[in-house]
Amino acid sequence: MKTCRLIVLVCSVFFGSALGFAQAAAPDTSLMANPVYEKNCAKCHGKTAQGRHFGGPSLVSGKVKAASVEDLRTIINNGKGRMPKFTGKLTPEDIDNLAQEIKAIKK
Repeated sequence: MKTCRLIVLVCSVFFGSALGFAQAAAPDTSLMANPVYEKNCAKCHGKTAQGRHFGGPSLVSGKVKAASVEDLRTIINNGKGRMPKFTGKLTPEDIDNLAQEIKAIKK
């Protein structure tokens, strides 16, 4: 009888935790799925936008979250620090999409 209860308990814990993982919110991946980001940004900011050591900073940091979409557009257009400017390399629509998607990233 004790063995049966133990089995039920173990199964309950296993299936309960599996259900919890299944209901976890999926991270916002629209930026990482954007081919413009993959081609032009991921090599410095990382495939998951977490930044890279000796590369571009994290795009999910509090500093980036505090920036407005217009600030992000300006940085993408004109560059900043070691980041090159993308005016003329990307369309205004691509730049706007990147800025919107960066702003929409959830940690």
